[in-house]
Amino acid sequence: MDQTQLLQRIIGIEDSLDKLKNSVYAMKTTDLQKYPTNYEELSTDAALRAERIACQLRNLIYATGFCKANYMNKAAKVHGIQITSEENILTIRLPGLLPKRKAHVNTSFINEPLHYALKEYLEHNALPLFENCVVCFIQIYDERLPLRRIRDYDNLEFKQILDTISPFVLQDDNGLFCDSYHTTKLESADYTSIHIMDKAMFPKWLKLQKNSLSDLSEIS
Repeated sequence: MDQTQLLQRIIGIEDSLDKLKNSVYAMKTTDLQKYPTNYEELSTDAALRAERIACQLRNLIYATGFCKANYMNKAAKVHGIQITSEENILTIRLPGLLPKRKAHVNTSFINEPLHYALKEYLEHNALPLFENCVVCFIQIYDERLPLRRIRDYDNLEFKQILDTISPFVLQDDNGLFCDSYHTTKLESADYTSIHIMDKAMFPKWLKLQKNSLSDLSEIS
């Protein structure tokens, strides 16, 4: 990339930053209680703009020859992506809620750091492939915010996340080998928690969880 192309991209990012700033200002001046729909549209617009800007900046870093893997490992830490395994249950914590399925969101924003985080984790931690498993998605909502924020599971983008995870730890993610379970919790912050385990372990796991899980659950 020559200097002219680089400058053009930077100018484009500056323009996007100005629009993001306007969206954030509009959020600040919108009454959430009176105009919840307007606030949701503004906050969604701001979040999607921020994600696009982040991806554009990543591409500029790669253009300088910086190693993509090194950057993505740092991005995963900044995002707060956490991967742990205990008693053959793999747990992945993602920042924030999963996006709406029909939202025009750049899925690389979270999927690329997750991909590299999984790759790095499995380089240092032995974990067998799950042959017959259950993948449990828990959407955790900030209990201080209105309950109307809670979305139907059909409207959330689970597939893109599962497509990123499955090559590392699943034999196959089709219905013969993999069941999915969805539930919702209220806590002090928004985030998504994913738990993968053999089907035989699921009843025990669910029993341990049921005291803290809400009734908004679904298994398929």
